[in-house]
Amino acid sequence: MTPKESEKIFGTETAVAPLGIIAMNGTEDLASRIDHYLTTWAAASGTPVDTFLLEADCPRFSSGDAKGIIHQPVRGLDLYILVDVANYNCTYKMFGLENHMSPDDHYQDVKRIIQAVSGKAHRLNVIMPVLYGGRQHRRNYRESLDCAVALQELQSMGVSNIITVDAHDPKVVNAVPLMGIDNIMPVYQTLKTIFRTVPDVEFDKEHFMVVSPDEGAINRNMYYASVLGVDLGMFYKRRDYSRVVNGRNPIVAHEYLGNSVEGKDVFIADDMISSGESMLDLVYELKNRKANRIYAYVTYGFFTGGFDRFDKAYEEGVLSAVYATNLTYRAPELLSKEWFHEVDVSKYISYYIASLNHDLSISKVIDPHEKIKLLLEKMDERHK
Repeated sequence: MTPKESEKIFGTETAVAPLGIIAMNGTEDLASRIDHYLTTWAAASGTPVDTFLLEADCPRFSSGDAKGIIHQPVRGLDLYILVDVANYNCTYKMFGLENHMSPDDHYQDVKRIIQAVSGKAHRLNVIMPVLYGGRQHRRNYRESLDCAVALQELQSMGVSNIITVDAHDPKVVNAVPLMGIDNIMPVYQTLKTIFRTVPDVEFDKEHFMVVSPDEGAINRNMYYASVLGVDLGMFYKRRDYSRVVNGRNPIVAHEYLGNSVEGKDVFIADDMISSGESMLDLVYELKNRKANRIYAYVTYGFFTGGFDRFDKAYEEGVLSAVYATNLTYRAPELLSKEWFHEVDVSKYISYYIASLNHDLSISKVIDPHEKIKLLLEKMDERHK
């Protein structure tokens, strides 16, 4: 979908219902960007709206209990609730102590707002880029299935659609086969950002290569390799299954499978950087194999282990850049790093909301193949 197509649909009578957006705590910046695009398109179509954002919050009692409040009418609206369950920068007071909100807290607040809606909205949609419980997506022993249970719970509360981005395991959508749930991938936005920040990048077999960090990320990296027409390599994580450290089996070694990376720029795509230990191990291994520049992309840059090791890798010339989206909280310190580049996905989400709100096909939004093709043509013209 092009911006002009988005402008046109606001002037039609095909909307499911009037649009409303509730930004949960910690999503205000992303929500304002989305609202900017939607109001701009609405004005261009001759149906101006000041804002689609609604006032709502979840205040806390001194004991830590909370409640959801919506300060504007929601009756008959096609309502979209935007939540960032990974935003650890949001705080609240309990017994005089300051507590940082966990994913559990954010998820509970979403349910409070849904309760406050009281079934009066025409349709309920939840935009949850970081899928709650997404890392606990399967059962190996006697374990909980947090993500599946949360999806089923939202369905039982009347949610019609869930929009998530780069789910840790896309197969978790099978937990709610009768509900609309879309797992979208910002591939075009990522390549566009690399194209803008690395002017001399060449997406061809002679100069560029894609490497998957493990077998779990092979599908997303295979897509990058196929649309760019370059070779694909993969690392296999050999783990010690006799021990559990920080909730997971520690990695013993990274085994590489694929063609030589010598002299080539290498692109690694994964869903998240948590501590970053695994990603940096791969980066150093690729550099030992004489790779040229190495670019790491993750949809979510959590950096739970801090930035020191990334600073060191950048200073040593081992890591050229890290790309991550603006779909979750980024610490100011991260945004100031020379090696970090932000991938803005707000327009992509806006296209998606506009399409759903007007019951239009979202195939053009999901499949960015044509946009990527045009981007590569621009790159070819630049290098002529």
